[in-house]
Parts: sequence; structure tokens; C-alpha cells
Amino acid sequence: MDMHIEVKEKSMLVRLRGEIDLAVTDTLRESLEKELDDNSLIKNLIINLEGVTYIDSSGLGVILGRYRRVSRYGGKVFIVGATAQVKKVLELSGLLNIMQECPSEALALDLAG
Repeated sequence: MDMHIEVKEKSMLVRLRGEIDLAVTDTLRESLEKELDDNSLIKNLIINLEGVTYIDSSGLGVILGRYRRVSRYGGKVFIVGATAQVKKVLELSGLLNIMQECPSEALALDLAG
């Protein structure tokens, strides 16, 4: 898994590539939590899954945990660019019922305000 984190105004933009499974979820969780802890201005989370080829339940758990954290303070989570396979997993898990899917990072940033 490759990860790039960028903070833009009150949003944290996370670009992920590769497989998101048990082998990498601790690293992913720790990186996201550190950024959220270090920057109290972050309200929303934008997760770009365009380069993700596979996600399992542990990866879904990391995303859900960060959703719970930002939504507690009125923030939102946006999912961008999920491939058909990854989108199906997100739909089956119910995550797309509580998170907003966006066709682009730019639109997600606009909606995040």
C-alpha cells in the first residue's frame, strides 16, 4: 500500500494505492490518527481510493473508525474514485450509506467547505 496525506484547509485528503488489508491497516490507522491528532483544524476526511485494488474488512474498519471520529465533531467523510470492485465492497458493508461518494477530489473539497 502507498499512502499520501495532504491537508487542504479543514480537510485531510488521503490518496491510497494498492491493497488495503490486515497487513497494512495498523500503519494506515496510525498515520491517519497522527495527522488528526496533530492538526485540530481538520474537520473532514476525503479518501481517494482510485488506486486501491482490494480492500478487506480490516480496511473498512479503519475507514469506519475515522468516520466515527470526524462525525463526532460534525465532520464528513467523502469517498473518491473507488473502482467497481472496491465500490461493491463499500456498498455491501453499508459504508456508502453513511459516507458521500464523489466523482472527483475537487468536488469533495467543494462539498467539504
